[in-house]
Amino acid sequence: MAWTCSGETNDELVTNLQNERIISCDRVVSAMRAVDRAHFAAFRPYEDSPQTIGHGATISAPHMHGYALEHLKNYLRPGMKVLDVGSGSGYLTACMAAMVGENGRVVGIDHIPELVTTSKAALDRHYSQWTQSGRVKVVLGDGRQGYLPDAPYDCIHVGAAASKRPDELLGQLKSPGRMFAPVGTSKQRIVVYDKDRDGHIVQKEIMGVLYVPLTDPETQQSH
Repeated sequence: MAWTCSGETNDELVTNLQNERIISCDRVVSAMRAVDRAHFAAFRPYEDSPQTIGHGATISAPHMHGYALEHLKNYLRPGMKVLDVGSGSGYLTACMAAMVGENGRVVGIDHIPELVTTSKAALDRHYSQWTQSGRVKVVLGDGRQGYLPDAPYDCIHVGAAASKRPDELLGQLKSPGRMFAPVGTSKQRIVVYDKDRDGHIVQKEIMGVLYVPLTDPETQQSH
């Protein structure tokens, strides 16, 4: 099960995620091996559970990042463009940058200035070639509104729970495109939204989850 995936090292963690069949795509495995969680989470980075990163935010458990990358893998191909809403620590943003390659682009957006600063610093310190080339960047803003300057996106990942279908974000999704998002209040589900070539959207509930809400900075930091 997912909680058995903790390891002593990043490689051991990824191997355990493979053994539990949470991740199987070679590109996902390679990305999670290439990006060390310890660069983004100072406290127990290889434990398969959410860890606080301050300001009312967490870095999700590794198995949830694995599920997200697996569900988005066909929209994280080389050259594709991605939006990571509520990018927080910057870890998943970096994993997605590893998958889209040198001609792709990943934008992380967060509304907490301190998290934008620390995630940028981690990316600059450990993945400077990616930040200098524009392959990955993190911006300050209200992720509920997406990020229009780089829209539309092949895929969108949402790292906090929207109370209802995030139509503003779906409007910034390419046709075809895919979004992976937790949705709900007291009862939350991961929902995968697929937009076809004609712009029609089909949604599928994947699993029950518990995420921090997608809200404003004041509400988030008061928790």
